[in-house]
Amino acid sequence: MRVGYGGGIPPNIGEGDRAAGADGIRENLDPSWLRGDPPWLDLFEVWLHEAVDARIAEPNAMVLGTVDADGYPATRTVLCKGIDATGVVFFTGYDSDKGRDIAAHPYASVTFPWIGLERQVHFRGPVEHVSMEETEAYWYSRPRGSQISAYASAQSRPVDSRTELEAHTARVAHQFGGFDGGAEIPVPPTWGGYRILPTVVEFWQGRANRLHNRVRLTHFDDGWRAERLQP
Repeated sequence: MRVGYGGGIPPNIGEGDRAAGADGIRENLDPSWLRGDPPWLDLFEVWLHEAVDARIAEPNAMVLGTVDADGYPATRTVLCKGIDATGVVFFTGYDSDKGRDIAAHPYASVTFPWIGLERQVHFRGPVEHVSMEETEAYWYSRPRGSQISAYASAQSRPVDSRTELEAHTARVAHQFGGFDGGAEIPVPPTWGGYRILPTVVEFWQGRANRLHNRVRLTHFDDGWRAERLQP
């Protein structure tokens, strides 16, 4: 079922700045908005902060796309845990489905779907492991319960029942002194961070009548090149 968005028919279709979408911005997204080094970072940070201000649920959630060893694609939602000029960071188990996909094909895409604002940002590029220092810094910032769950889980592997999963997690918690306190829980050897190094970044802004704005940045040897795409 198609769901309408972006408002009704604008008074004058030629007057693009009157076709404001749900983001409330009358101006149309334009390649000139992308500047700095790298040119995508400033606008991404503005849009992320505006998604937070708009109370978009899980504004740092992103849809991660990978390809397995047999060439089959898969997507799932993960949380962005860092973004800077070098790329986009998330954490997971190295032996999880996504970890095995990345080992087979170290390239991925992510999409930030801020649907309530009719905005999306897409990143594509090669993937690398973050440093152990970065992994440890994030691991020790996590709540203890999240550490225990990650330590106990053989991520993406089958388990006979929820009862078995909870019992094993309880045993791991007891091993370290419980959920409320005890011994420090080390970073699991098969868990850590990945960084997507963007070579393509696209900003999408919803407009009336599905005449949306798309601006894509592509990285070449001599730098970034921006272009407007047709919807």
